[in-house]
Amino acid sequence: MSNGEKIKELRMQLEQFMERLDHLDPEQTSIEDVDQLIQMIEKIEKDLG
Repeated sequence: MSNGEKIKELRMQLEQFMERLDHLDPEQTSIEDVDQLIQMIEKIEKDLG
């Protein structure tokens, strides 16, 4: 995968993460929701490496 493709993929993942974060209701957010967000961040970090 070229650097341009990698950046595009990472940008898409980050946008998905931000969209999900924007739609969370703090009053109704579960531990599982937080775990899924952490997994998304970890995947992005892994893809950067």
